[in-house]
Amino acid sequence: MTTTQDLPKLPFPPADTVLRIPPRFRQLLADRAITKVRTYAGDVAWMPTRYDDVKALFDDPRLGRAHREPDKAARMNESQVLGRPSGDFDGEERNHTAMRRLLTPAFSARRMNALRPRIGGIITDLLDRMAADGPSADLHRHLSFPLPALVICELLGVPYEDRERFRTWSTDMANMVDGDLAEAASAEFTAYMTALADRKRSEPADDVISDLVAADSLSPQLVARLGVGLLFAGHETTMTRIDMGTVFLLSNPEQAAALREDPALLPGAVEEILRFTSTESNGGVLSRYAREDIELGDVTIAAGDLVLIPAGIANRDAAAFDDPDTFDIRRRSSVPHLSFGHGPHFCIGASLARIELQEVFSVLLTRFPTLRLAVPVEELRLRTATVTGGLAALPITW
Repeated sequence: MTTTQDLPKLPFPPADTVLRIPPRFRQLLADRAITKVRTYAGDVAWMPTRYDDVKALFDDPRLGRAHREPDKAARMNESQVLGRPSGDFDGEERNHTAMRRLLTPAFSARRMNALRPRIGGIITDLLDRMAADGPSADLHRHLSFPLPALVICELLGVPYEDRERFRTWSTDMANMVDGDLAEAASAEFTAYMTALADRKRSEPADDVISDLVAADSLSPQLVARLGVGLLFAGHETTMTRIDMGTVFLLSNPEQAAALREDPALLPGAVEEILRFTSTESNGGVLSRYAREDIELGDVTIAAGDLVLIPAGIANRDAAAFDDPDTFDIRRRSSVPHLSFGHGPHFCIGASLARIELQEVFSVLLTRFPTLRLAVPVEELRLRTATVTGGLAALPITW
């Protein structure tokens, strides 16, 4: 019988390369549908691994980010992003519904597609600057960070000149180890967003923060929290996928060549990059709390229990995807990946992320036909202290 002392402990030992998920995740996928694990913070949580279960839990209203007794709740880690409960337990669903109603038009596929020319222009400008400094560069510094930051700042109405400040806050508030650092960064970030929202009240503009400020259904505190969350998610997660998508393609040169020759492969290539990019390797697992008892197979998840939802691991389930650990831009599957979630909590920025990735990889490989990694892939290292993962640097040459 397994005791709490014997539970699998996060983080799991990494694989030999950033291209693979930790072997323990693969073992759990094969061995059991749901298991108890010990989190980074030392607490106990449930973690499903199979695609069907993860998809069902994404769609289950009995899970939420809030907890009735947050001070007693299990924690994932010390991060202010995914590490602990957030929000008002009694008002969570009401606030979520109001937020979705406001933000859905702002992040609609139509509005995001209208941004394509602007995004393409930003990419061209960034790559021109990178080429001028070539023939070697850090793609992370030249493209993966500044592009999503520029785009989300423009969309939200956040001054881009403040990017280094919110970049530091984003990194620090997502720190999984130093709770004091994460809390201080969250407080500073929230204060910044509160001041920005106050300014938008007297000087509204055509941007998302102005839209939130004008909504009577959202409190000033919730506006600030939503602004922080949108700014964080809008640049951190896309940044990671630009980095890792580049690594996957350059590590599969025949697929990179095919993508250069046939632009029709681009949408499928982006979906495979999204499916293959896992932040679970270093802690980026969604944390949710059971609002009431949930039966999952022969397991009862009790009300108040912490549930970790590893979308990136479910995306490697052989029951859902053929040969799931093979990166294949020509993959044809009737099963959608879960990288943006599922159901009413499906990521509101999915269209924007897809467009940014499509625009990046439509240009990068053709602009630099001899592009390659400047170091062996085994030397690339994930950012291990922050929940969003990704690479600290991506040395390339051409």
